[in-house]
Amino acid sequence: MSDQGDETRDGIEADHDYEVVVVGGGPAGLTTALYAARLGHETAVFDRGGGRAAMMQDTHNVIGVPESVSGNEFLETAIDQIESYGADYRREFVTDVERVDGAFALETTDGSAIADNVVLATGFSDERPEPPLPRTGRGLHYCLHCDAYMFVDEPVYVMGHGESAAHVAMIMLNFTDEVDLLLRGDEPTWSDETERLLEGHPVDVVREDVTGVRNGDDGWLEALEFEDGTVRDYTGGFAMYGSEYNNDLATSLGAELTDDGTVAVDDHGRTSVDGLYAVGDLTPGHNQVSVAMGQGAKAGIAIHTERREFPKSLAELEAEGAVAASDVPAMPDGLRSQASGHSSAEGD
Repeated sequence: MSDQGDETRDGIEADHDYEVVVVGGGPAGLTTALYAARLGHETAVFDRGGGRAAMMQDTHNVIGVPESVSGNEFLETAIDQIESYGADYRREFVTDVERVDGAFALETTDGSAIADNVVLATGFSDERPEPPLPRTGRGLHYCLHCDAYMFVDEPVYVMGHGESAAHVAMIMLNFTDEVDLLLRGDEPTWSDETERLLEGHPVDVVREDVTGVRNGDDGWLEALEFEDGTVRDYTGGFAMYGSEYNNDLATSLGAELTDDGTVAVDDHGRTSVDGLYAVGDLTPGHNQVSVAMGQGAKAGIAIHTERREFPKSLAELEAEGAVAASDVPAMPDGLRSQASGHSSAEGD
């Protein structure tokens, strides 16, 4: 793995040379890096910081991780882990990636890099409604599967005017009998069928816009004020205005996208571009930390399967001869040294 300095490979000059570069430092990207580094591949994570996981005030639905762990604490621990196995973590924003002669050339806000494989873990951003709003995590939430448990038998709102908002409002009836669907002055855009479904469920559709927010001394939402002068009590709720996928790098490389803007991948994160992977919220499926970690693990293993030196094929053995004892192990010296000194190697 390179330190800062000029590196040249296949005519590409860069500051760093890696086998695997992960773009994005959330749970999916960091798990990919963990597997790639532990399986003997020179690996780096380029992360601009922030992201949905960093905003978590509590960690839900991750077995073995207490809910008292914040998103930032969760990520800081993960970064320490990948660095302990020899991966680099760089707080840099990747501005451009090009496919050049079987490798990837990356430009960042602080230099450049070459990589054999690139893994995109850039996620998405939730579209936020207009203020006034409760504080994120203190009454304003975006993940139904993460946070619905918090509102069992509590008054809940769902903000939005589309199909997803209507269906989330009806889903919340599994947890509480007090659900309001807040249009905030917008006209509904859901289908006639969804309208009939709403009519058959005890969801109160509120058309007036929100004009004020009332919070308790602890900062948690207590009520919302509306333009008709009414005040409705809520413990919290969900904003459903869609997502903006960070797919610019995938698009620039010609990767296939789905209709909603996610990157199309196979079961191990491979995209339509050779050597390019995508994991986590950037891909179709449930936007959950545990799901993202599983995708990262599968991508890391898939990259290792494709990149590992041994076993040689029969054709390679016939062309090159038998593998000599001096040729093994295939792990780079830096990662071998890191493994030898790692605490897990001492039985901790």
